[in-house]
Amino acid sequence: MDEEPMEVDVEHQLPSHRTPPPPSSSPSNRLSLGNSLQTNFGNDYVFQICSKFDWSLLGVSLSSNVVKLYSPSTGQCCGECRGHTDSINHMSFSGPSSPHLIVSSSSDGTIRGWDTRSFKEVSRISAGPSQEVFSFSFGGSGDYLLSAGCKSQILFWDWRNKKQVACLEDCHGDDVTQVLFVPQHPNKLISASLDGLICSFDTAGDINDDDNLDAVINVGTSVGKVGIFGQTLEKIWCLTQIETLSVFDWKNGTSYAHFQDARTSASDSWNQDHVDYFVDCHSCGSDSLWVIGGTNAGTLGYFPVNYIGNASIGPPEAILSGGHTGVVRSVLPTSNTARPNAKKDGIFGWTGGEDGHLCCWFSDNSPGVSRSWMSGSLSLKSSKKHQKKNRHQPY
Repeated sequence: MDEEPMEVDVEHQLPSHRTPPPPSSSPSNRLSLGNSLQTNFGNDYVFQICSKFDWSLLGVSLSSNVVKLYSPSTGQCCGECRGHTDSINHMSFSGPSSPHLIVSSSSDGTIRGWDTRSFKEVSRISAGPSQEVFSFSFGGSGDYLLSAGCKSQILFWDWRNKKQVACLEDCHGDDVTQVLFVPQHPNKLISASLDGLICSFDTAGDINDDDNLDAVINVGTSVGKVGIFGQTLEKIWCLTQIETLSVFDWKNGTSYAHFQDARTSASDSWNQDHVDYFVDCHSCGSDSLWVIGGTNAGTLGYFPVNYIGNASIGPPEAILSGGHTGVVRSVLPTSNTARPNAKKDGIFGWTGGEDGHLCCWFSDNSPGVSRSWMSGSLSLKSSKKHQKKNRHQPY
């Protein structure tokens, strides 16, 4: 299994400098959303969007516990994968070695592999009774080591034979919200938890609690999401459930910056709106970092984060508005992904939210603006049975 690094430039790549562009009467980097295309989500809303390595498919997880597959060029639904009985917390496509596989994990305690041609389940791993799987990542020397973040445990399997090979149960005291192997360091695993800790492990050889823990960073509050970035991939950003933002060196635990009231800092730099929540962070394969903030009305802003020296959050360098009418759950940018024809079509990325919209965004003046698409509006809120929210999201 491959988890491919996502580090190429596109035509509308966010600037790699730390200083935002000069202000103007209207946002210079406001992104365009063009014509809409009707799709059918019923009363569901979007949890996550992910892309296949060659961008021939998008995976979209919904609040009805279904994974739907879409063509990124047209927005047409190609099929759906059904089988999970609880919220889908994470999903990703395999790499070129398994080109027709998408993997998903769920609060039903399973990790399932789906054939993207037949939309059938082709593999399943169970984390055990009463377990939930919040995140997973593939790594190891051959990308066959599967790690999963569960209830206060990190579990490991050999994906080839689906046998469990290890369980770490002493490093975290609460739900493990995220695990990820570090790109270009296949044996290095990062974990984050509601207990406020970020841990790094060396998974080479036998894996156990005594010998494999390399470092611990105490964030001090429940960690919702982390990500690796930087030219040398040694930096880690951290968004917590109370929406603080921190930047560390994951190797030695050095703290670069901590924004205790990051939403207020972002809001103060935005003279047009107020940030109600954070969705994610974004980098372009460099040391630059942006935090993506949203409003309850569905507008998004990309805020540059200056974490060196006098730490600050600057005015948004890109604004996505007019596509969503509610909270945005997932942002899939193209400027940090190996996407064919990136310079040709000018696509900036995709977003999905609780309004049921799946939106494709183009940079202003790009040749693709006239054919951008958006899913059909699902203005009705989901029924109560579908309103269970991922508690590890930062809103």
